[in-house]
Amino acid sequence: SFAEALNKIGYDGPEKVGGRPVGAFFEAHIEQGPILERENKTIGVVTGAQGQRWYEASWTGMESHAGTTPMEGRRDALVGAAELIVECREIGNRPNGRSTVGVLESKPQSRNTIPGQVFMTIDFRHPDDGELMTIDFRHPDDGELTRMDAEMRAAAADIAKRHRLDAKIEQIWYFPPSPFATELVDAVRRCAEQAGYPHMDIVSGAGHDACYVSRVAPTAMVFVPCKDGISHNEVEDASKADIGAGCQILLQAMIERANS
Repeated sequence: SFAEALNKIGYDGPEKVGGRPVGAFFEAHIEQGPILERENKTIGVVTGAQGQRWYEASWTGMESHAGTTPMEGRRDALVGAAELIVECREIGNRPNGRSTVGVLESKPQSRNTIPGQVFMTIDFRHPDDGELMTIDFRHPDDGELTRMDAEMRAAAADIAKRHRLDAKIEQIWYFPPSPFATELVDAVRRCAEQAGYPHMDIVSGAGHDACYVSRVAPTAMVFVPCKDGISHNEVEDASKADIGAGCQILLQAMIERANS
């Protein structure tokens, strides 16, 4: 168990979970994307994080011989999945939208057999989910993440009907958009201005500890650029100068908050 693991390494202390109130939480991180570098900004003032919806989708058709089955008679599960991948890309291609198909597995994995089964994952992200929560306060009623969900499901149903396939889509995880505390975001912005660092407001496209802490305490984040916007890759890198600037703003914002 988790308790046993803590005890094993000597970290099973007397502190109760959630027993100490958090006055404020600041987090520094590389952007994990290309925007700050592209805009020549040293500091990203993070206003919040995108909402996320994760799905698992399965397609079922009919395995059949690749050479003897006429094209018009096929129930190719991989064709259905491929069409949905293209649809998902179009669905995500809207302001602040993101869509990714990260896993695609077909069966029976035979070069001369029409795929009868396909499994795929879908990742949708957007900072606005309408009534639930929004970071982009200019469009508080659009519900873009919810709309992306509806468009994807409608596309899957149409594809399945045209190709005589069975499509099943299950949302396996949902995390709503996470707006950060206005007063802490303002503090980060103010400190960047006072230090003379080029800066801009930015929404995090990734999840962070701050997203979870924001549910129980005022929260803000500081971003710095990463080389070529690359992350989740062994070539991920950031300059010492940018990291130093981020640490400076992190410290100054924390001091300002402590003295308020």
